[in-house]
Amino acid sequence: MRIRLRTPSSVKTLSLPETATVGDLLAAVSEQSGLARFDLKSGFPPTTLEVAAYGNETLLSDTGIKLDGEQLIVPSPSSSRAQLGTSTAATPSASRPTGPAQQTSEPLSLARKPAPSLDTDPPEVPVPALGATVVLRVMPDDNSCLFRAVSSALLSDAIDGMTELRSLCAAAIAANPDLYSAAVLQQEPAEYCRWIQHPDSWGGAIELGVLSQHFGVEIASVNVSDGRVDRFNEDAPRRCILVYSGIHYDTIAMSWDGAPPEYDVKVWEGADADVVLQAARELCAKLKERHYYTDTATFAISCNVCGWEGNGEREATEHAKQTGHMDFGEAG
Repeated sequence: MRIRLRTPSSVKTLSLPETATVGDLLAAVSEQSGLARFDLKSGFPPTTLEVAAYGNETLLSDTGIKLDGEQLIVPSPSSSRAQLGTSTAATPSASRPTGPAQQTSEPLSLARKPAPSLDTDPPEVPVPALGATVVLRVMPDDNSCLFRAVSSALLSDAIDGMTELRSLCAAAIAANPDLYSAAVLQQEPAEYCRWIQHPDSWGGAIELGVLSQHFGVEIASVNVSDGRVDRFNEDAPRRCILVYSGIHYDTIAMSWDGAPPEYDVKVWEGADADVVLQAARELCAKLKERHYYTDTATFAISCNVCGWEGNGEREATEHAKQTGHMDFGEAG
């Protein structure tokens, strides 16, 4: 994918892979323009391109915006409304719920509709080589599912690590202002640190990067909708595995027949880690067949404050900006 980029000081060509995400584009624009904050315009007459509203992890090919062979314009800062350009260089592009919660100073509450029941016939994948079965351990729908999933894998189900892990992330971000800049965070670092410690704020790629480094593990996140695996702190000696279903995280565990959940294994090393990751991908394929995921680009959403209805996180973002309403639910 080749894009002509006109900045206040130069004209350059961006070359991006077909698998590039919105975050990849914004990072490239930020690097080439030397600006952390910028608008993007396209067409004639130039109109603002709201590509950031799709979320950093959205594939550019999924936005419906024609970019290959097109020209994008970065106006001079004096004429720009200072939209935050976002770089994902600090953490790999991965499953971060990036919607209104990142575009506003207050946390967004978004409740998904009841997921397909896994109680009566939970999906599982036998792993004969290890004499066990890979299963899904479902986390509560409370806007802290990422932190609960990581806590379940690396600490204990008996420990409510949500507050501790949020504070840990805030401390790491505050201690590394060069790595976690406003361009990466989409907010000023101090504001982001306050935001992520709120119990209703969603965690995502940035937090997975911080936590994987802190605990010295690789965190692999498997996306139910397309089977993609995003790996944080890749090649660390130990690995845990999360399942991302659009707006929710759960934990992968290995279980033995008759053993209670407290005997689960959720961290693996060496060849076992690769065997379990493949089984986790097979399990996610079964979850996809049951539609255990949310398409955040198109899903029906309603505002629990005023009853507004729309589709996808982009429309929810705009509604939140216009009204200040922060309480949404998945409709349908």
